[in-house]
Amino acid sequence: MSQTNILLEAGTNELEIVEFYLDELEADGETPYKGYYGVNVAKVLEIIRLPKVTELPEVGDPSVLGAFNLRSHIIPLVDLSLWLGKKRGSPEAEAKVIVTEFNNVTTAFMVSGVNRIHRISWEEVEPPNAYVSALTSNTITGVVKMEGRIIFLLDLERIVSALNPNLALRLDEAIDWKAGARYRALVADDSTVIREMLKDLMQRANFEVEAVSNGRDAWERLQDIARKSAEESKPIESYLQCIVADIEMPQMDGHNLCKRVKEDPILKKLPVILFSSLITDKLRHKGDAVGADDQISKPEVTHLAQRALVLIKERGFDGLAD
Repeated sequence: MSQTNILLEAGTNELEIVEFYLDELEADGETPYKGYYGVNVAKVLEIIRLPKVTELPEVGDPSVLGAFNLRSHIIPLVDLSLWLGKKRGSPEAEAKVIVTEFNNVTTAFMVSGVNRIHRISWEEVEPPNAYVSALTSNTITGVVKMEGRIIFLLDLERIVSALNPNLALRLDEAIDWKAGARYRALVADDSTVIREMLKDLMQRANFEVEAVSNGRDAWERLQDIARKSAEESKPIESYLQCIVADIEMPQMDGHNLCKRVKEDPILKKLPVILFSSLITDKLRHKGDAVGADDQISKPEVTHLAQRALVLIKERGFDGLAD
């Protein structure tokens, strides 16, 4: 099964997910259980049968089974059951492999089987509550209720960055970020770990940051700011100078948020940067279509901060008063 270009006009707040499952055993080690999970089609290169896998030397995590050769590309294979701490309930020989690409990195995940592709609205994706997030170590970014079952959307970026710390967000501390003016940014990202890390790093880069967990919360906050701007007869940039948004978010995605901002007569002058693992040459046109001022792939947070400063200065926005 190869990825097809069946998607999706940009800004419609829709996505397509590949639904897959893991045959698991419950805590007693005997009772079978099927867990349903999903991943954005935009991250899937293809789905294949389990290939011949070669073990890697000195692998730090047992869920990394090794690597395989796919059309002259060496791709690491992660056993998703092992990563999630599950007991596999089906033979490895029957497994399927989902080959993904995001953050400009290709990774494969072994699963028990694949069901189908679903086209849904981000409004149908519920963010996990704090209790579920804590129980799952913030590995779940969304929950979809469909046809009598629950599908968990996994934070694959968190899994990959945990396996390879070099892919984590990191700010270039050699740059003197405090030399210039201080600005205010609104950041929207559904991953608790990435949101808090991004907030911290942007603050170190001399930004005052307000962070929210999805596009809808960001849009509501922006409307509040726009109302205040109108009531106090001050320009919108007196309250906010930049918006940074992930693309994949429950309730409202970054493309739809950006489209709304750029269609709003007050908010449209604010620079919007899409900061996402989905920024690739194949998908960049979607951000262009909704008027994004820039699109930066995770984990390039130094480039994000630098571009935010450039876009703000191009507009002549003043910094925050001391």
